[in-house]
Amino acid sequence: MENKKIASHLKLLSQLMELHHENPFKIKSIANSYFKIDKLPFKLAEKTLAEIETIEGIGKSLAAKIQEILETNKLQELDDLIAQTPAGVIEMLAIKGIGPKKIDIIWNVLGIDNIGELYYACNENRLIEAKGFGLKTQEDIKLAIEFKMASNGKFLYAKIENLNQYYVSLLGDLTSDAKVYEAGEFRRKCEIINQLVYVISTADIFLLHQLITALPDIEVLENTPQNIVFKDSNNATVNIVLCTPEALFTQLFIATGSPAHILKMSERLDLQKNYPTENEIYTLAGMAYIEPELREGTTEIEKALQNTLPELIVYQDLKGTLHNHSNWSDGVNSIEEMAIYCQDELQLQYLGLCDHSKSAVYAKGLSIERVLQQHQEVESLNKKLAPFKIFKGIESDILGDGSLDYPNEILSRFDFVVASIHQNLKMDEQKATNRLIKAIENPHTTILGHPTGRLLLSRKGYDIDYKKVIDACADNNVAIEINANPLRLDLDWRWHQYALDKGVKLCINPDAHRLEGFLDMHYGIYIARKGGLNKQNCLNAFNLDEMIAYFTAKKQGIKI
Repeated sequence: MENKKIASHLKLLSQLMELHHENPFKIKSIANSYFKIDKLPFKLAEKTLAEIETIEGIGKSLAAKIQEILETNKLQELDDLIAQTPAGVIEMLAIKGIGPKKIDIIWNVLGIDNIGELYYACNENRLIEAKGFGLKTQEDIKLAIEFKMASNGKFLYAKIENLNQYYVSLLGDLTSDAKVYEAGEFRRKCEIINQLVYVISTADIFLLHQLITALPDIEVLENTPQNIVFKDSNNATVNIVLCTPEALFTQLFIATGSPAHILKMSERLDLQKNYPTENEIYTLAGMAYIEPELREGTTEIEKALQNTLPELIVYQDLKGTLHNHSNWSDGVNSIEEMAIYCQDELQLQYLGLCDHSKSAVYAKGLSIERVLQQHQEVESLNKKLAPFKIFKGIESDILGDGSLDYPNEILSRFDFVVASIHQNLKMDEQKATNRLIKAIENPHTTILGHPTGRLLLSRKGYDIDYKKVIDACADNNVAIEINANPLRLDLDWRWHQYALDKGVKLCINPDAHRLEGFLDMHYGIYIARKGGLNKQNCLNAFNLDEMIAYFTAKKQGIKI
């Protein structure tokens, strides 16, 4: 069992204990423990009870709870509290912006025990009558519920990968000649997946159809001789197209592209015909082959006709990684552990260290004194690990007025600065845009981090004027991050091409807080390819010498 699952059990336990007015000291102890457990650099499942008891902040009582979770995959104390709590009230805990204290009032004072009733109460202005609630809080809750409703049945790409692989294997094993091909949003590497789409070729469509509709735990939504759509127990929608081997590549082509892409292509050739390959389809249409990620119906067909499509970046093009957090702030691993992992496991040439700045108290942001101490450690490690290099970076908070979170004499000591907004996210478009532009105009800013602050399917992010922000980056020689964390994938791929047209470099940053986080660069590559990025315009596709030259030129005000 992963530490994250243990932590989630304890987090829910602390929330329900607070909801049921149990001992506040005990609640605080459990709440502190789940934060700590999630950050541990080792698996609790590999430790004995005696070893768990010695971990700082755990102790015998919590260790016993952890052991119970590990042995039984449940916690009786938690199960008892769940039994005393309406399911709808527990579901409210997942709503952004309301914790146990407010839910206690919603449930026990207002008598609301499910999200549907809560949403209705917001529309009826009932919440503003309760203690601790106002019109703004009520509106925030209403918007959060609307966001949650819209997210129902949708999945992050990274969260549905395993389910996709399960279906590829399951469907391929149903008959001896079945060949399964991914299609739809998953093949196009979309950041959010509404349904999994597969094209399956077989000589016996009738038999395969029967076998699919007989799968357990599915609800068939649509059923025609060559198309089955069902919802599974994960609330995922699965769309299966059945065809003969002769029709495979035409059907795969149709099932992959967005409706806009297919409509434009249907104007150029007959998609009722069978074609031997997808390459042949594009060749007969008089254009270059279009990679699946680009088939969104934007400008890809025009570029394919003019043979001006980019050679899309691939993972192997990356030479280093920037924007990563060590245990100096809120990361799990030491700087040396991160550097060795990047050098030995990922075969990279450099690591950009980028811990949080001093205003990020919640993330152990670095005071000026700690910045200087960290720089000494980096210099020592660079001597030890050469030719691998660790760049001295910082993720500087963009403060409310757009200034950066250190005086200039400290900012000048870093090799590079990633400027990001983390606090005071509730802004209108003009305020957010102006705040970002002021930070971009700071000569010490090297990269603009996760520009909208969005968290896919959970937080919309603040609205910005993309063109003004990107234009400011172009004017001030500031690169823009493609944050590769699958919850972010920000800058949105729909704005990559505008940035590239303006001469802005993009940088695929994992925002890693532990070693496994570096692997998120794969998702960054997927979304960068959707945006049309090539290696020449990707900052961390620069080799070490090029990266040193870039940072040096940036400090001198020279654009490379």
